[in-house]
Amino acid sequence: MRRHTNIGYALVLVGVVGFSINAGVSRIVLDNGIGAWTLAELRALGAAALLLLIVMLTGRRARLSMPRNHWPRLLLYGLVGLGLLQSFYFEAIARIPIGLAILIEFLAPLWVALWARFAQKQAVRPILWPALAITLIGLAIVAGAQFEDLDPIGLISALLAGWCFAVYFIVGERLVAEHDPFVVSFWGFTIAAAGWMAASILFEQIVPLWEIDYGQVVTTSAAVLPMAVFLLWIISFGTVVPFASETAAMRWIPATTVSVLAMLEPVGAAAIGWWWFDERLSAFQIFGAVLVLAGITMALLSRSEHPTPAVVE
Repeated sequence: MRRHTNIGYALVLVGVVGFSINAGVSRIVLDNGIGAWTLAELRALGAAALLLLIVMLTGRRARLSMPRNHWPRLLLYGLVGLGLLQSFYFEAIARIPIGLAILIEFLAPLWVALWARFAQKQAVRPILWPALAITLIGLAIVAGAQFEDLDPIGLISALLAGWCFAVYFIVGERLVAEHDPFVVSFWGFTIAAAGWMAASILFEQIVPLWEIDYGQVVTTSAAVLPMAVFLLWIISFGTVVPFASETAAMRWIPATTVSVLAMLEPVGAAAIGWWWFDERLSAFQIFGAVLVLAGITMALLSRSEHPTPAVVE
């Protein structure tokens, strides 16, 4: 049993590392001309294809069928919880420091706990209220020190990403309680991809997939590679592999534990921002970030154990 628990923790760590590095790789792609909406479309379509392959190879084909009355939830999950979430996430990390963007986005568990308390009338532990206070104080410390230099669109995008992330949790935890997580995620990414492909007809900001220059040379401090390599990394090792790891981890450790451990992602993303893009935080800002993470963790623990979809970042 202990060995299985350790495997669960290791899988969560794989997910955290994958999603953290993905923030840096995505920033490189965004800085080299791929728009946030276009990248969201590419990521959704690629992830849907890989998840379909996983579903087929692991004998889940019979589980693809969904009851008709679950489709409204699936549409909300796919279009908002995955589709819009990714676009706002990419827009945020392109405009403001990566660590701050993901810190704001990861306020989602706090919004979920407040939604559960006031909209769904669920009982929450009293720890929620100091969690709210600590989180807001910490966020004020982190953002306030550099507020004048921050892009307002980036800040708004990070906040919107957090709200979409809350939708992802609220709707997703109901879906994975009744259906296989890989099947739910396949449909979610498929719906998100279909939404972006339909939107590309209306919005010039979304470049058609066949017009992207996949051979464009991208130069980094470590390597010179074609754009296609970075995009394939985002889809596979930056999305499907870490997502699958965190989903598999929930076989051996509680969902809430997985969610709490996933709070390490803003730390990892901030480290990537410092290492790759020289996005430095003062000691006081680091203290504020610790407060935010502590508050978010307290908010997660304010709810009783519940099914949780693996974090997708």
